[in-house]
Amino acid sequence: MTEGWQPGERLPSEASLIARFGMAKGTIREAIRILEAQGLVRSRTGPGGGVFVNEVVEERAAALLGNYFYFQKLTIDDIYQVREALEPELAANLAGQLSDAQLQALEAVISSYEAPAANAEEERDQHVASLRFHAVLAEMSGNPLLRFLIRFTANILSEITVTRRLYDPPNHELWASGVAYQSQLLAALRDGDATVARDVMRQHMRSAKQLMLRQEAVVTQRFLTEKGKLW
Repeated sequence: MTEGWQPGERLPSEASLIARFGMAKGTIREAIRILEAQGLVRSRTGPGGGVFVNEVVEERAAALLGNYFYFQKLTIDDIYQVREALEPELAANLAGQLSDAQLQALEAVISSYEAPAANAEEERDQHVASLRFHAVLAEMSGNPLLRFLIRFTANILSEITVTRRLYDPPNHELWASGVAYQSQLLAALRDGDATVARDVMRQHMRSAKQLMLRQEAVVTQRFLTEKGKLW
């Protein structure tokens, strides 16, 4: 806010805004309506009511941006191009910087898929959990833009995996590769070795991309085969 207003602060009254900006009442109300639709202000009626500055939370920002990409027909290549550019640097930056509690939080995520999935539903849940590992790691970054971009990309990939059913059939090679790379990464982060952390994450991204593309091809071929049978 150019006026220095902080989240939770009340905006001046409508009359004050009209006088300050020299605008008509309808213009001021339309501006407030637009700001409210964007999540930058919120209105409250009754005693103590008014229009207040509102901080946009990450979930809302991601949801709005996700609506845009919904129509962009993102591919696995598109997503991994971004992941390979950003995540190795995130890993290098965090090497030796994480607390024991943060390292344990990452270990806990990995432990949630320490055994291969027994069916497609378990595979789906493991895919989502393995991407959560990257979202949790990004949350530990002190760079808010890097943190948002990586978490957003991981969430987009998670949605694509589920909506396109890329978890069926279960892919044990993808699971084993992911667990191995994430375990190696965790060791490098603990040891404070930025070079190894960067290299491991880069290899992880490249391997995951190839395995995901292969999985997508299998799912697509199965769909075409089943569609052909219906004809």
